Amino acid sequence: MEKYKYLIIIVLFFVFSIVKAEKTKDKVLIFSLTKGYHHASIADGITAITQWGIENNFDTDTTTDVLKFTDDNLKKYKAVIFLSPTGSGFFNDEEKAALQKYIHNGGGFVGIHAATDCLYDWEWYGKLVGAYFTKHPKIQQATVHVTNEPHIATKGLPPAWQHTDEWYNFKDISPDIKTLITVDEKSYTGGENGDVHPISWYQNFEGGRVFYTALGHTKEDYTTDPLFKQHVVAGIKYALGRKK
Repeated sequence: MEKYKYLIIIVLFFVFSIVKAEKTKDKVLIFSLTKGYHHASIADGITAITQWGIENNFDTDTTTDVLKFTDDNLKKYKAVIFLSPTGSGFFNDEEKAALQKYIHNGGGFVGIHAATDCLYDWEWYGKLVGAYFTKHPKIQQATVHVTNEPHIATKGLPPAWQHTDEWYNFKDISPDIKTLITVDEKSYTGGENGDVHPISWYQNFEGGRVFYTALGHTKEDYTTDPLFKQHVVAGIKYALGRKK
């Protein structure tokens, strides 16, 4: 009987450990509503981020429903990921207040590609994401450079590499963002932000952790590009509050 008692204790210990791990596992919400242009790569992005979550110990939920932006629902998530949403005016005052409260309470925000091409009617969001998109030239290859800003989202990336994407030009660039990656305007045609053309950045904003990358237009970004994967996964980890 004594032998079984110890066996039961061991089994209960492992069950408790599993339940505890499940309760503390990070969870993110991927939001990809498009009221304007719909990027075909969104589906690939959702599939990729879901898989990256399995590999990096975070769970994912996906939605295009603004009704998910409530205090009670957002409490479930350590970070929200705006995956190429487009359009303006889709959040009402209550939903805006819920996202603001979420950030003020230390929530993480990840913006990918067209996250700067939405909600032009909401000044607070523009400051949160760090800039607004203006226009882009045709998809083409360009040289990107990692800045000297130390950050998990660029750790281990080469100092410079060639990448094919849709190179966004920006307006209303916040002076508070810390640039992680720039694109060399001499390496392609159509750049309008000058010698320091930011492509990825981060900031601590009103209590929350914000990471943005303008990369991510093409299907190949999510399916065959290991540097993009490394960059975005690390950015998500930053938004989750992880150090590595």
